[in-house]
This record gives sequence, structure tokens and C-alpha cells, in this order.
Amino acid sequence: MLILTTVLTTGALTLTACGSRDDDSKSSGGGDTQTVVIGVDAPLTGDLSALGLGIKNSADLAVKTANADKTVPGIKFELQALDDQAQPSVGQQNAQKFIGNKDLLGVVGPLNSGVSQSMQKPLNDANLTQVSPANTGTELTQGNNWKTGDKKRPFKTYFRTATTDAIQGAFAAKYLYDNAKVKDVYLIDDQKPYGAGLAASFKATFTELGGKIVGTDHINPDDRDFNSVVTKVKRSGAKAVYYGGEYPAGAPLSQQLKDSVQIPLMGGDGMYSADFISLNKKAEGDIATSVGKPVEELDSAKKFIADYKTAGYKDAYEAYGGGTYDATWSIIEAVKAVVADNDGKLPDDARIQVLEAMSQVKFDGVTGPVSFDEYGDTTNTMMTAYQVTSGKWASKLSEAVN
Repeated sequence: MLILTTVLTTGALTLTACGSRDDDSKSSGGGDTQTVVIGVDAPLTGDLSALGLGIKNSADLAVKTANADKTVPGIKFELQALDDQAQPSVGQQNAQKFIGNKDLLGVVGPLNSGVSQSMQKPLNDANLTQVSPANTGTELTQGNNWKTGDKKRPFKTYFRTATTDAIQGAFAAKYLYDNAKVKDVYLIDDQKPYGAGLAASFKATFTELGGKIVGTDHINPDDRDFNSVVTKVKRSGAKAVYYGGEYPAGAPLSQQLKDSVQIPLMGGDGMYSADFISLNKKAEGDIATSVGKPVEELDSAKKFIADYKTAGYKDAYEAYGGGTYDATWSIIEAVKAVVADNDGKLPDDARIQVLEAMSQVKFDGVTGPVSFDEYGDTTNTMMTAYQVTSGKWASKLSEAVN
């Protein structure tokens, strides 16, 4: 299998949004340059916009780097970023917009597993490659019956650089039981695909280890008053709360919890954001897991971090910056392979060819080695546990999970 290695350099700093064009190529420097658009779908407004803007900016940096380096001779990459507002219905509309842009050969995103569920089928029907840096819902790649061992890939066009909730939930349970020495947990989820799936995975491993789930509950992620569930937690005698959900609800839940009982709240990568701390005056001691190893601790990410800073993006790259850069670069590498096999030009069936090339993509990325298995899942199963320490997320344990 060909190993494609990239060197990161800083490119232009301005985001370019592109729609459809009528011509197939345009002249640049005396030669024909073809345009390839990469779509980005993420929540660019609303409660989760901190994560979404980090995704957009990181994809932008990858596109501009590829252009500056002339990674694919004869190809100019452009970005089309659409706001899904973390809503499945909007994500589905965005999928149709991406499909309608004939220059668009791949989509990066979305953030939310529930949004992805609305996008997978139309993108699959259009043979349009999708790579999410953030989706962790196991069923997205392995089908609804994965828990029984009946794993079937539902959509050939879907890939991700984030590992699954089956891995994340198990890692979280093991960390809380073995490292934090917590044996009694109250389990809460937000009833969304991501949160419910993560909570179920956590529960399965935690009880298998010998831990006890002393109570369970569900919340509405749009609520901000959680005193009724906090009362139940207090009565249960729990030593920690595990929350399957995202930081906009997780932050006030944690704060109200600590107003009543001094126990930590733990969650997944949907909690791992600086905004969780800024929205929560009592976040100290809370725990979150996130996919991959902290980019700040990776030699492979030093150039990405430096280039992101130089680019002057006003929003942080957040939890998914490195994974987003790698997701975008995987599409760029697939395009590179297709163009190289077609005498330096895009073929007429470029979407299908890029999709076929994706299964062979392999390179050293920001987050480490990047490649995909037979389900479209990342082969990088590194997970990290973080704890809020002195007002900041501090990494506590990183390990690859089998």
C-alpha cells in the first residue's frame, strides 16, 4: 500500500467559499488549472459553534496549505463551508447543496452524529466521499446491529478520523473505575444519538468491570434547569455522574450538581471544550474523554499548531482541529492519487474515482498515521482522559484502545 507523507506549510489565510462553475478548468500561469471544492458541514452558529468554527478553520488551513505547496499539480482546492446549526434537517439540506456543486469531490464533517445520519444516504447515493473528524456513533460505520457482532457498513462513502463510541465509552468506564477509583455512578444522557450511544457503551463496560449504576435518567439538551435530576443524583449516593451529551447542557448540569453534592461529572468528547469551563463556574475536577492524543503533545502536530497561530484565526482549533486537518488532507490525497492515475487531470467520473482511492489513503498526519479500515473507521484508536485542573483541561492518560 502506497504511503503518502505530507509536509505542512502555511498557506493563504482567507476562507474562500465556492459554488458551482460552468467551466471545467481555468487558466493560471499559462496552464489549465482545475478546481476541486471540498465541502465543510459544521455548526458555525449556535451553542456548539466553538467546535464548528474550529473544524471550519482547520479544514481551511489544509486547503490553503495544499494550494501553497502545489500538493496536487494542476489542481486548485477551494472550500465551501455550510452551517448545519447542529440540526439534522439543515445538514440534509446542506448535503443536497454539496451534491449540486459539480466541482465538489468530498465533504468534511459534520460534528454531530445525529446530523450525519441525515447526510449519509444522499451523499452515498451521489458517490460523494464524506469524512467526519468528530462523529463517534458506532452505528454510522458498523450498522445498527454492531452490538450483536453483526457489523455491516451501511454507506460506502462514509469515513471518519474520530474513533467510535464503542471504544470511547469503554475507555471512559475503565478510566473512571481503575484510575479515578469510582465504583458508583449515576448515568444521564441527552437522548440524542451521540449521547445515548456513548452512555450505553459506558454502562456496558463499567458494569462488566464491577461498577454499579445507581440510577439513570434522561434530560432535554435544550433545558438549563436540572435541579430535579440533581436531587435524584444526591439521593442515589453516586460518587460521580456520567453524562452522555454535549457541553451546552453539560456545563450547567455540572454546576448545579456541585451546588448540591461535591462529585465530579464525566463525559465524552462533546464535553471537551474550553466553553465547558467558561460556562461552568464549578468545573474543577470534572473529567472528559476525547479522541486521539492532545495535539499539543504530538511532534506530528507542531507545524499544524504553528501554522494555525500564524494564520490568525480568531477561533481556537478546539478538540477536532487536528482530526479535521487530517480528514481534509485524506480527501486531498485521494484527489492526488486520482489525478496522478489520469495523466494529471481529473477524470469525468471524479467522484467515484476519489471514493475508490479513499480506501488506499495512508499518510502521516497531524494526529499520527492516518488510514481507514474496512468500515471506514480510523485505524487510530488513541483516546485521552482529561480533567479540569486549575481552570484548564489537563491530560491525564492517553492510550490506544483495542
